[in-house]
Amino acid sequence: MNHYISLGAGVQSSTMALMAAHGEITPMPEAAIFADTQAEPDSVYRWLDWLEKQLPFPVHRVTNGSLEADALRMRITKDGRKFCRTAIPFFTLASDGSIGRVPHRTCTHDFKIVPILKRVRKLAGIKRGQKTIGVVEWIGISLDEVQRMKPARDLWCQHRWPLIEKRMTRQKCLEWMAANGYPEPPRSACYFCPFHNAAEWRRLQTEEPDAFEKAVQFEKAVQFEKAVQFEKGRSDNFASTPFLHRSCKPLDQIDFRNDVERGQMLLWQDECEGMCGV
Repeated sequence: MNHYISLGAGVQSSTMALMAAHGEITPMPEAAIFADTQAEPDSVYRWLDWLEKQLPFPVHRVTNGSLEADALRMRITKDGRKFCRTAIPFFTLASDGSIGRVPHRTCTHDFKIVPILKRVRKLAGIKRGQKTIGVVEWIGISLDEVQRMKPARDLWCQHRWPLIEKRMTRQKCLEWMAANGYPEPPRSACYFCPFHNAAEWRRLQTEEPDAFEKAVQFEKAVQFEKAVQFEKGRSDNFASTPFLHRSCKPLDQIDFRNDVERGQMLLWQDECEGMCGV
């Protein structure tokens, strides 16, 4: 059986990979696969460069291109309506002042799951139409996020959650890293992800200002594309204005310190595929 790690290069998946390197999770995986949305903060790419050197198995970096660029790319139906294929879980502000959410999202599936499974199929030699299990995919969900566990969609793939097997929470992962002399991994997520809590937005703003500014500009670009479409009299994915923060205020106008003090929680539990933020 072929074992592969879905490597997000955050706390949990990095801990899982290093535990495998230590022989604390068996068998030794054939490889780890990192799906690059091309929208991670620089800290994640620096960490991945370091992590690769610590592992006795290869790390494959795969990509479906730029998630940011695809989210801004407008497509046109045969009857002239414009739409965006990649759905990001924006918060939305309607003309009557009501706040909602984009009802579906495809970013994780299109830019994480699809490229990882494509590479796994190639590495493991999975045949078209195969219905027997040929791959065990390790996913770095920890015990405190058990609700994110999902079975594999493909019959040839079986999911495994080693951290849950070992009853490890995210905090336990950090303790394991420290006990083994490793630095603390960064949080892995696209810099414009609406699932960020206030503490993470604040961290980006203060520690990785370039990434925060990219998120600010991305939000403005999405809103501009939406406005242009309506100006041309064409419908699109949004009947309301999209925002990255639940307050539906522009990122560069929010004082995140107030939300940090209130303890606003991360929204990863809402993440539909269980692949981001690990």
